[in-house]
Amino acid sequence: MRNIIIALVVLVTFSSCQQQQKIAFVDNTKVVNEFNKKVEFEAKFKTKIEAFNKKADSLNQAIQMEAQLFQGRAAKMNQKKAEEEYNVLLQKKQMQDYQIGNEEKALQAEGQKQIDTLVKEVKAFIKDYGKTNGYTFILGANEAGSVLYGADATDITDTILASLNKGDKKEEVKTEE
Repeated sequence: MRNIIIALVVLVTFSSCQQQQKIAFVDNTKVVNEFNKKVEFEAKFKTKIEAFNKKADSLNQAIQMEAQLFQGRAAKMNQKKAEEEYNVLLQKKQMQDYQIGNEEKALQAEGQKQIDTLVKEVKAFIKDYGKTNGYTFILGANEAGSVLYGADATDITDTILASLNKGDKKEEVKTEE
């Protein structure tokens, strides 16, 4: 009886070691860059950046015109008056540069926050996708070389991307298992 129990334990242990693990990899960069939400965000954000650049250019042109007018008038002014106007103009330019710099930083922070949110969404999606589809591991491939080689049959990048853009975590995976 004791030998039968030991044999069963050995058999169960051996069979659990023989279970095949389902492993695949995803090209992180491609998934994030081709994620519809990121593409849409970039298009909207590009419009914001263009509007910001037009505003900054317009403000710079206005201050340049003021500077040119000042130069024309400065020759006819006494030195003290010219220095006062120059200092006022200089302060105005510094305030404008400060304002533009702050707006640019806010725009960059907004863009980075949105990209970070999208990356987190992609990671969560891949995690849920892996659980739903019975994967033991889904590895991330990128330029840094976290996956140096993977058989084409284990590359689920396009499947993940299509499923992510469709919003479906249960799409069938066409890989050899």
